[in-house]
Amino acid sequence: MPEGLSAQEVGKEIAGHAEHSGHDDHHRHDRLVSIAEAVLLSIVALMAAWSGYAAAKWSTESRVGLAEASTARTKANRANLQAVEVRNFDSSTFEAWFAAYTAHNRQAMALAEHRFRPAFRVAFKAWLATNPATNPNAPRGPTYMPQYRQPGIRKGKALDEQADTAFAAGASAGETSDKYVRTTVFLASVLFLVGISTRFPVRGGRYALVALGAVLLVVSFVQLTQLPGPPT
Repeated sequence: MPEGLSAQEVGKEIAGHAEHSGHDDHHRHDRLVSIAEAVLLSIVALMAAWSGYAAAKWSTESRVGLAEASTARTKANRANLQAVEVRNFDSSTFEAWFAAYTAHNRQAMALAEHRFRPAFRVAFKAWLATNPATNPNAPRGPTYMPQYRQPGIRKGKALDEQADTAFAAGASAGETSDKYVRTTVFLASVLFLVGISTRFPVRGGRYALVALGAVLLVVSFVQLTQLPGPPT
């Protein structure tokens, strides 16, 4: 038998070795891509869980704030309604007194004055001190005096301000929840891209999908870092 290899056999050996080396390179790249896919999926799963939790917390915070605003607004309306009823009562008692005054009926005047509320009586006496019978510049009645106070009006105004503050906080919390939901959608896109990349027959396409998923993951991470944490 002749010793050594012919030129043809050497060529075959070189070609086979090159083909084997190429396969090794492809397998190594596939393993690296598989590892990258597994890492991406793990990170995305954690970030998606965190984003979903934060979105739920902020959504609850929004509902609570809006409920508080609605409750405060209802109380403010009730306080304003009570203030109107009190003013109507004061006006009715004053009209009774004024009718008795024009009729020069002192007994009816005393009876009407006896029905005055203590707070209204203060404004009434201040109005009488302006000599309304002879002073054309006197206020038209006790309810137009600075001494006339309606606690219900002040209470209603304070409750309205409380309702405005609670509504603004609830609306802001709702916007934050929406932003977390939007980030969760980005993360879901990453899951989809990485998921289909494992089934993609073309290596170049697989690499492109993984790279695109990594870019979306970075964008999602930046968005999360710019959002406030979930409320306690």
